[in-house]
Amino acid sequence: MVEKTQIMDQKAMLRAITRISFEIIEHNKGASNLYIIGIMTRGAELAQRVAKKISELEGTTVEVGYLDVTAYRDDKRSGEERQDRTDLPFSIEGKQIILVDDVIYTGRTVRAAMDAILQRGRAKSIQLAALIDRGHRELPIRADYVGKNLPTSRDEFVKVSVEERDGEDQVTICIETDE
Repeated sequence: MVEKTQIMDQKAMLRAITRISFEIIEHNKGASNLYIIGIMTRGAELAQRVAKKISELEGTTVEVGYLDVTAYRDDKRSGEERQDRTDLPFSIEGKQIILVDDVIYTGRTVRAAMDAILQRGRAKSIQLAALIDRGHRELPIRADYVGKNLPTSRDEFVKVSVEERDGEDQVTICIETDE
């Protein structure tokens, strides 16, 4: 896989996260009863950043959890065993949940995340924030908050890098090579 073009640098990602945070606050009329859940892997780091920004803006603590959706994927191979790395230090019951993911593509990861959340309780609402929306849905799912809409071809791959995991913040479009 080779990088084709950089779409967002560190500053652009910060601006997108700030905008998403403001939109979440505005739509929910504040931060009370808001709980942020990041879809692993890079959605977890982005969720932490959104929660921190909302906390700074609202002067309150917003709790963050992490969701491993591997067991809920409809494309998971049978017999494949993985440890569930989910960490939800709060009850889902009656909460306004903001799911955070790095890229929304077919919608299958988000569907798996909703299944995982609903198995743990009945949330008041579930909203979705994605840093990148690249289109090509296979399911009728859309993000409520989007950092950047990025139309892509199915041959392209959107790579989100976060400093905590990858050493730098950036979003790039990559393509497969035959080499």
